[in-house]
Amino acid sequence: MFFRVSVLLPVISWSLRIRGFRATQAALQSLSIPSKTKKPVGKQAMDGERVRMAVRMVHAAARHGLGSSTCLEKSLALWWVLRREGIVSSVRIGARKAAGKFEAHAWVERDGTALNEPGDEHRHYATFDAAFPLESSETS
Repeated sequence: MFFRVSVLLPVISWSLRIRGFRATQAALQSLSIPSKTKKPVGKQAMDGERVRMAVRMVHAAARHGLGSSTCLEKSLALWWVLRREGIVSSVRIGARKAAGKFEAHAWVERDGTALNEPGDEHRHYATFDAAFPLESSETS
C-alpha cells in the first residue's frame, strides 16, 4: 500500500495540474473497482483497521515521498485506496477566509467522520454541499 500511494501521489499532483479535479477523480474512479456486496457484521472492525492502515500509509507516503503533497492530493489518494478496499468514503472540500486570505481544505469522510484529520481543523471550513464523488457518478 505504501508503494502504491508513493507512486500515486505524484501522478495525482500532475493530473490535478494538467487535467483538473473532476477528470482526475474520474480517472481514479475508473482505476478502482469498489466492492458492491454487503459486508458481514463482523467485518466492521476489520474495516476500521483497514481505514487506519490506509490513513497511516498515505501520511507516510506523503511525508517520505517525492516533493510535498497538498491536502487534496492526499485526500484523493486515501479515497482511492479505500475504494479499492471496498470501503465507501467521500472527498469533502471546504473553504474559509482567514486574515483576508481565501483558504481551501480537503479531507476524506466516512459516515460523517473525517478520516485523515487528527483534530477538528476541517470544522473551521465551510464545506460544499456535495461530497465527491457525486452519487450519479458512483452509479455510472
